Amino acid sequence: MGMEEQGGPVVIIGAGPAGLTAAYELCKAGVASVVLEQDETVGGLAKTVNHKGFRFDIGGHRFYTKVKTATDIWREVLRGGDFLRRKRLSRIYYNKRFFHYPLRASSMLLNLGLWNGCLILLSYLRVRARPLRSEQTFEQWVTNRFGRRLYTIFFKSYTEKVWGIPCDEITAEWAAQRIKGLSLSVVLRDIFGRRASDGEGRVIKTLINEFDYPRLGPGMMWETMAELVKDGGGTIRLGTRVERIHWSGDAVEAVEIETAGRGEILRGTHFLSSMPMRELVRKLTPAPPASILAAADRLQYRDFLTVVLIVNRRDLFPDNWIYIHDPEVRVGRVQNYKNWSADMVPDQDKTCLGLEYFCFEGDGLWSMSDDELIELGKREMEKLGLMKSAEVAEGKVVRVPKAYPVYDSTYRESLETLRLFFGSFSNLQLVGRNGMHKYNNQDHSMMTAVLAAKNILGANHDLWQVNTDLEYQEEGEVAEGEGTKQLLAGLAASQPAVPERIKAGIRTPAVEYEA
Repeated sequence: MGMEEQGGPVVIIGAGPAGLTAAYELCKAGVASVVLEQDETVGGLAKTVNHKGFRFDIGGHRFYTKVKTATDIWREVLRGGDFLRRKRLSRIYYNKRFFHYPLRASSMLLNLGLWNGCLILLSYLRVRARPLRSEQTFEQWVTNRFGRRLYTIFFKSYTEKVWGIPCDEITAEWAAQRIKGLSLSVVLRDIFGRRASDGEGRVIKTLINEFDYPRLGPGMMWETMAELVKDGGGTIRLGTRVERIHWSGDAVEAVEIETAGRGEILRGTHFLSSMPMRELVRKLTPAPPASILAAADRLQYRDFLTVVLIVNRRDLFPDNWIYIHDPEVRVGRVQNYKNWSADMVPDQDKTCLGLEYFCFEGDGLWSMSDDELIELGKREMEKLGLMKSAEVAEGKVVRVPKAYPVYDSTYRESLETLRLFFGSFSNLQLVGRNGMHKYNNQDHSMMTAVLAAKNILGANHDLWQVNTDLEYQEEGEVAEGEGTKQLLAGLAASQPAVPERIKAGIRTPAVEYEA
């Protein structure tokens, strides 16, 4: 697979964290790449939208990791005062009350009452004495670790709001990957002042109190990286849609693209894809076997939209974000961007909120007009008591299709079929969250890209082993799990030096991306 054998550009589909990291690593090795992005902005789900100087994060992206390689890249890209250390404050809104998250004894007892607290403990002790034998679903997995009562209060309504399907149809694999190591016993240890760990001495990162954050939002990281890629000889083509992917035998030969209505055939020796896997399969020409098409069609995605409200008030609440567990409103989470970084709000007499709604493309929420969504957001914020509708100066809506790969009861079998099919290609690798239909955070998406770049240079890493330990991405800053650790063995020693032309370009990008 080495470039020394074939020569030529690497074609990378998608300019999110995975695609840009791959291009950045290839630039450091002196390998040319072309990054294709259908959006007009880099960063994918981790982009930052700029609306009249107000910047907002799509989905909430804290920067912390247990993977040193990802940390090193972040700090290569953003230097000086552009990478801020932030205090975390987040709460849960449930039953018209606010609960600190991570949970605190005072918050729980004050808001739930002593009687409910005793019922939660009894429910937990009951399931510990007679745990559910099966852990196939999210509901079973969480109930075994928190008890039925706490599962109903703090997990069920919010999770179903996020995914749009019942908790007994979501696989336990998603819970194991996202909240491994956290249980009621761990929460109680943290509540009463003991250092919470997963039983093996590792801190549960769900309970972290600080994180890093770019001064102008997460998009600042990826905008800067995009500039470095271009300084290093790479090409980034925004507003470019991949229409078809031509393949023959065990190799991709070319991609057919369209930019501003103009078609073009782009050839390459190696191809990386971070586009949604279902979409990738449908673009293959000639069409793959019927079994592959059927497997791809079974993959499901949850779509996402953010309603941004610019409010004529200096301070609303101190949280970075609030989880809304109230089934009477449709909003799932509320972010306060000023509390991530004050520089994201140009007028400090105003507050910029991001109301996150989870939906399916084409459903009632998705199909509402921007004005209707802004009015919905204003009504719901007033109903929650967070602000007055009349205080809103203006709003903005951003829609993100295929934001989250769904872990339903059929996805695993379909994914394995597709994994074997794409594994037969000699020059195509899948990277990132949607590229692999894997609920990765930024750091694991980046690692798939780093290893994919290494493969192009002659290595033979299995990208599917990244984050297969079912370790929650928010666990403590400790060594990687065994699957990831084995892949990274010796990686640091083999990292190419950053070329001078890239070092010289490390800066805040001059271009402001408008949405």
